[in-house]
Amino acid sequence: MADRIIDIREYLGDDPEEPTSEGAFALWGAEGERSRFALPLWRIIYLAGGDRGALGSVRLEEGGALHPLVVLDLLSEPPRTDLSATLLPDCGEDPAPAIFDRLEELVVHLGTNAGRVWYLVVDGGAPRSRPLDARTREDILFLCGECAGLLFLRELGHIGD
Repeated sequence: MADRIIDIREYLGDDPEEPTSEGAFALWGAEGERSRFALPLWRIIYLAGGDRGALGSVRLEEGGALHPLVVLDLLSEPPRTDLSATLLPDCGEDPAPAIFDRLEELVVHLGTNAGRVWYLVVDGGAPRSRPLDARTREDILFLCGECAGLLFLRELGHIGD
């Protein structure tokens, strides 16, 4: 009997000597009750085909960059938290959720609360060749509703300024 570890890649026809991307599951900002964002955020990243998702806000009076509340990175450890390159739609004080599918990233406007406009952003992964289908958009909006409920009803959206 051999004394080595069995490598399933041999049986799948893959080259076991070829390096593989192991990926990551790196959370930032998900301490305590905020850990409840991890599962819906992970599902949204999967549905959108990205490798990083972030939930964050922009102050109404300041505008500018997205201040992350929770980041889940499936590619990098530690998680990438710089979201300054993300172009956010100007939703003002509109309370209605809206989804913006830009093929290379997905931005969902979650709502406005306490002087902040809240967004969920998914980026990375290969750019899609076509927009998300209606069923996937509905599933993403449902999961974003979970995140909005945690933000606004459970009041988990406190960002230290």
